[in-house]
Amino acid sequence: MSVHKHQEKRITTHVLQEMKQRGEKISMLTAYDYSMGRILDDAGLDVLLVGDSASNVIAGHETTLPITLDQMIYHASSVVRGVKRALVVVDLPFGNYQGDSKNALQSSIRIMKESGAHAIKLEGGEFVQDSVKRIVSAGIPVMGHLGLMPQSIYRFGTYTVRATEEMEAEQLLKDALMLQELGIFALVLEKIPADLARKVSETLKIPVIGIGAGKYCDGQVLVTHDMLGITYEFAPRFLRRYANLKETMNQAFMQYIEDVKSGDFPNDKESY
Repeated sequence: MSVHKHQEKRITTHVLQEMKQRGEKISMLTAYDYSMGRILDDAGLDVLLVGDSASNVIAGHETTLPITLDQMIYHASSVVRGVKRALVVVDLPFGNYQGDSKNALQSSIRIMKESGAHAIKLEGGEFVQDSVKRIVSAGIPVMGHLGLMPQSIYRFGTYTVRATEEMEAEQLLKDALMLQELGIFALVLEKIPADLARKVSETLKIPVIGIGAGKYCDGQVLVTHDMLGITYEFAPRFLRRYANLKETMNQAFMQYIEDVKSGDFPNDKESY
């Protein structure tokens, strides 16, 4: 009896490291609730990110800044209940680690204890090194995030591509090496030139996951709602739509309305 390869064993940070070493790409998508977490896990995703993008796609905020630690824990615990194999990583929300490594550690401990997730992710380079150091030394796996950092949107003032200038590119590579040195297990690069992402991926020993960072990364991540076409105003160059669920859902809803109004639903078979 053949068993699906992806049902064999739990993905751990160590497994991701092995995947990089043998050149196997890492697949990662976002999840915010139990039902979706379960479907994604069954499909064989390697990593599920409980992203602060929930602030946008679930809560309808313009930025990722408003989402709270309690809300992130709620989303994360919902996802964890649906997952058997994938590694679940949770974003530390804005304001829970910047400039305060003590708070960063407490927030990370709360996420791990209360949600049962496997790792946390935070944005930034040298600004967050104290936080990274503290969290890693407590035995909590940390995923880094460089390039476009949505939590710093008001500092950048724009969602355009990062690190196109030589100086910023050098700083990014420096930050990446520093984060690796501090013990992060993986790094997300968002919206940077493909050549720079390639350089970072080849320089680092740890897996590098791209979003809008070209094909040379060790893995890719997208926001599930974007790639499924549930969110439909958002169409950056890096986004490939694998489905148009808004249309599919719309048709289902309209059919339902019609069937209810015409008296077709429920029929005799659907009644007790």
